[in-house]
Amino acid sequence: MSTAPLNISPPEPVAPAPSPAPRASWAREPLLHFVLLGGLLFAVDRVVMGRADDPHLIVVGAEVDSEARETFQAARGRPPNAQELEALHRVWLDNEVLYREGLALQVDRGDTAIRERVIFKALSVIDSNIKLPPLDEQVLRRWFDDHRDKYDEPARYDFEEAALSGDSGEAAVRDFVKALNAGAPGDARAGLRVFKGRPRANLVQSYGPELARALVESEPVKWHALRTRDGWRAMRLNATSAPRPASFESLRGVVLHDWTDATAAELRTAAVRALAKKYTIKVEAAKQDHP
Repeated sequence: MSTAPLNISPPEPVAPAPSPAPRASWAREPLLHFVLLGGLLFAVDRVVMGRADDPHLIVVGAEVDSEARETFQAARGRPPNAQELEALHRVWLDNEVLYREGLALQVDRGDTAIRERVIFKALSVIDSNIKLPPLDEQVLRRWFDDHRDKYDEPARYDFEEAALSGDSGEAAVRDFVKALNAGAPGDARAGLRVFKGRPRANLVQSYGPELARALVESEPVKWHALRTRDGWRAMRLNATSAPRPASFESLRGVVLHDWTDATAAELRTAAVRALAKKYTIKVEAAKQDHP
């Protein structure tokens, strides 16, 4: 992104697992700043207002706001909220600061037309001056405990979803569910998808929090009529595996690598934010759409 116990038409292949849901704290992740995200969000080099007249003036123009909204909408299927839009502005601003600093350091030689390379070169200068703080076992264990959600094995769910190909309204799906729970053979009009080992975060991403909660709290091995984002479906929970806490000792090497990356990213972000204090930042009011 098994064979079905019901004869509901030839079973479709097991649906690929959707990509893991982005963490709620994605906007605070330092690694999302700079080119890795910024280059994707704002890949087209734009002439930033104020650059020619005042190299220390950065204007976050209405076009930046518009592009951020459009890109987020295309990627997530919804417009960004205020916090997410602010984070996207911050990504763009971090990249613009790095670009200005790269030009000042003359790392653009040979790359004057390629914004991303200039940003990468400026960032490499910052990286060369980063010094990680002292690390001992206590610090590493504390970091592990603060980020257990990354290492603990979550509860996982096996479930099935059947979609009627004809009338898929609530009444039709509820009748279908009654027939299935009464032991009736499968309906040839329905397509069956089988999911194995899905964590709850994956269910929330795919179906939304309300349906995810209804599914995981439903009576196991019994069909239920549930309303998904794509309409009414017959769904049943087949099995649940309990969550398992991670062992620091077995994951110490991974934790050390993650701590190193995260700490370096935080220091890198702090260095760029310190450079940004040299600039005057002006944010233009977003253009309002009129009917």
